[in-house]
Amino acid sequence: MIKIKSSDEIQKMRKAGKLAAETLEFIKPFVLEGETTGRIDALCHEFIVKNGAIPAPLNYHGYPRSICTSINDVVCHGIPSQAVELKSGDIVNVDVTVILDGYHGDTSVTHCIGSVSESARLLVERAENAMYRGIEAVKPNVYMYEVGKAIEKYISKLGYSIVRDYGGHGIGREFHEDPHVYHFYTSQNKIRLRPGMCFTIEPMINQGGWQVVTSKTDGWTVRTKDHSLSAQFEHTLLVTDYGYEILTKL
Repeated sequence: MIKIKSSDEIQKMRKAGKLAAETLEFIKPFVLEGETTGRIDALCHEFIVKNGAIPAPLNYHGYPRSICTSINDVVCHGIPSQAVELKSGDIVNVDVTVILDGYHGDTSVTHCIGSVSESARLLVERAENAMYRGIEAVKPNVYMYEVGKAIEKYISKLGYSIVRDYGGHGIGREFHEDPHVYHFYTSQNKIRLRPGMCFTIEPMINQGGWQVVTSKTDGWTVRTKDHSLSAQFEHTLLVTDYGYEILTKL
């Protein structure tokens, strides 16, 4: 069931989105060569709690950390660890979700660490472009599938693939609400967009094939099946009377 947010709920979503964006801005100077993903997680946790919020991933269905850090061929749900140190040439997605006054703000950015290859840099740049292509398709009364169509039109020409097993999602009082947001064209997303809808757009773009595998060891870490690089960017959106509002952009 898709929930249309009231004006009071939208205000709360704006505040949660702003804090999520501020968390990513705060952690940016620490996402560098030699830093551990465990420390990045601890710093984000402290920042979120100090600002009166809760890190949504912590204990969500048993997830053990406050953020996700997905490196190189890890598509999503990478678990931060003091044993994992960022190296020059890595790309790492830092995914932050906060709960503030009962409402969620969800956003992520992929960082290039040190000196990365040109192909990795282009993947990261184009993954961000893909997200914005999807965002620009958001308008009241259009169908949700226009989001995936815009992303796929851009990405398919570049020789990359779009992960199909994971997508964006409705968001609000719950971390994951209806609808599911496909990042490729499918008639399953024949949902008409209405003002007051809130959802994330977060395409995961792979250098190789779209297929992924989930770790049997931790049950969370999702990697590309062919071990190719993957990059992702994410924003939380509000459908407005005239278009969209990005709730997680400073």
